[in-house]
Amino acid sequence: MNVMAQVFSRRSLLAAGAGALALPMFGRPVTAAKPPALVELFTSQGCSSCPPADKLAGELAGRNDVVVVSLNVDYWDYLGWKDTLAKPEFTKRQMDYAHARGDGDVYTPQMVINGAHHVVGSHRERVEKAIESASGLSVPIDVVSNATEITVNIGASDKPADATLWLISIAPNLPVKIERGENSGSTITYHNVARNLSAVGMWSGKAKSLALPRKALVSPGCKSCIAVLQSGNVGPVIGFAQHGLASA
Repeated sequence: MNVMAQVFSRRSLLAAGAGALALPMFGRPVTAAKPPALVELFTSQGCSSCPPADKLAGELAGRNDVVVVSLNVDYWDYLGWKDTLAKPEFTKRQMDYAHARGDGDVYTPQMVINGAHHVVGSHRERVEKAIESASGLSVPIDVVSNATEITVNIGASDKPADATLWLISIAPNLPVKIERGENSGSTITYHNVARNLSAVGMWSGKAKSLALPRKALVSPGCKSCIAVLQSGNVGPVIGFAQHGLASA
């Protein structure tokens, strides 16, 4: 559903790190021959078009070439059901993406791949094509954690550019019974659900290490976090690392 077009037609809204290293909280490193693609699904419990995309996100979460994050947005709450997982900062991130791309496209379900390209999240073939054609990552990142701190190590690059480091804490699978609105009566499971999103630092090309307060950044119930380095504010992803086990 496209929030930019909601005042015109309700129906038109409905269909419309190179070197990335995952260091799980349990101490077992996981590496991949090819850097995975970061897929962010912007979804809503109040969107009748979203359940197929939510299901697809669950399937993608089991793959080695993809890291999926579900971010629930709040702009469909007026339809009769307040999304229990939505946060304003997730909505802002989606709108910032649209502004950065210059296309103004804000809708649900929307998948954004490596911060650069977007597709309708329920269109499997388009999603697969976007993942396959995702550009490689250029900045190595790793993440380690103890009881009090999360440390993000960012490598150097011979092509320095101002970039923002984001940290997203993730809850694995969250089933939600929806009692009102377009999905009334349904129980939908959301996969790799973002529970906290924070800009935690800047990077300009030199190797850098950031020690971050774990309690302030990882929400209760979260079993993993993802450090995402993006050009500018929410530009293309140039490096990311997953820490912990996102999908259960």
